[in-house]
Amino acid sequence: MAAVDDLSFDPWDPAFLSDPYPAYAELRERGRVIRYEPTGQWLVPRHADVSALLRDRRLGRTYQHRFTHEDFGRTAPPADQEPFHTLNDHGMLDLEPPDHTRIRRLVSKAFTPRTVERLKPYVRRLAGELVDRLVEAGGGDLLGDVAEPLPVAVIAEMLGIPESDRGPLRPWSADICGMYELNPSPQTAAKAVRASEEFSAYLRELIAVRRARPGDDLISALIAAHDEGDRLTEQELISTAVLLLNAGHEATVNATVNGWWALFRNPGQLAALRADHALVPTAVEELMRYDTPLQLFERWVLDDIEIDGTTVPRGAEIAMLFGSANHDPAVFTEPARLDLTRTDNPHISFSAGIHYCIGAPLARIELAASMTALLEKAPKLAPAAEPRRKPNFVIRGLEGLDVTV
Repeated sequence: MAAVDDLSFDPWDPAFLSDPYPAYAELRERGRVIRYEPTGQWLVPRHADVSALLRDRRLGRTYQHRFTHEDFGRTAPPADQEPFHTLNDHGMLDLEPPDHTRIRRLVSKAFTPRTVERLKPYVRRLAGELVDRLVEAGGGDLLGDVAEPLPVAVIAEMLGIPESDRGPLRPWSADICGMYELNPSPQTAAKAVRASEEFSAYLRELIAVRRARPGDDLISALIAAHDEGDRLTEQELISTAVLLLNAGHEATVNATVNGWWALFRNPGQLAALRADHALVPTAVEELMRYDTPLQLFERWVLDDIEIDGTTVPRGAEIAMLFGSANHDPAVFTEPARLDLTRTDNPHISFSAGIHYCIGAPLARIELAASMTALLEKAPKLAPAAEPRRKPNFVIRGLEGLDVTV
């Protein structure tokens, strides 16, 4: 085991947030598992270990299916945070089998390859319309004008959320996702609680409407599954809808702006992409690897495990560093170099194991659609100013990305 007192890993330091990848290289050199006292976590920086631990059933996203808080040596969350934790803890990302298996089986019916393939024309048309507006305006904020509205509209359409109701979705999501950062502040928690209450109340009303008048949407389908005996509680339905909305656009939004900012800083690669749009599929994968939208994924240790001679005890929390794993030279040739032709690219930006991102095929379609539309309709797209990075570590993104066309 190594300590990190003398390393540059500091998830609250603006310099680290600007470019965490050199610090990750130090972590990988230091060891396979590193105790980090400021968060009480065990950091795992290497690709092979992250990949294996994502599939290790001795770890879990929750421990409450086996232990009480007291049994596990943990303190229950504050009572005033109950609305957030009720919402979060009933979503499949924070459940383990058998509940996770049951809910994922139901939701996966909406994400079959055939279903996702049928969405392609809609996604491409919407991406084209958003880019057309950007071009007509002579530029704008790539995040607010293209990156955000595309995936939010797609997942809201799938869920059956009326267009007139979609305004609060992104703010609610942003406030809830603030709780996934390390050591969130009381102010962050208060915003997350309020957003959880408002989002849950809205969905409860929408579920009542869909129960009375079913539509051709995922919420109606999940209600029908419940009525047919598949045991999906109303809270699970609400939590599933929120999870799909949050996870269904957060990664795509940040991958879009992180990716284009990386392209602007690598003009040779951008020129090659503009010359050959057939590179889009490998470009999407490489950009997700190069500047990973989700930098860290946490798991609880349910049974003692050993990593490189160090025992990580039951009750500990492991922080798997996706951004570091995606830059591991043991797996990626010249990982610090952006290479849009990279075909051997086993990045783990979509996680792995039973919690592999169920919406990954849809995210790839959305990223390819917006990239293709921008290449075709805005061939001279350029940054108007250096963007400000969000002061977040876990969910990595930009405050905005002003561009000219």
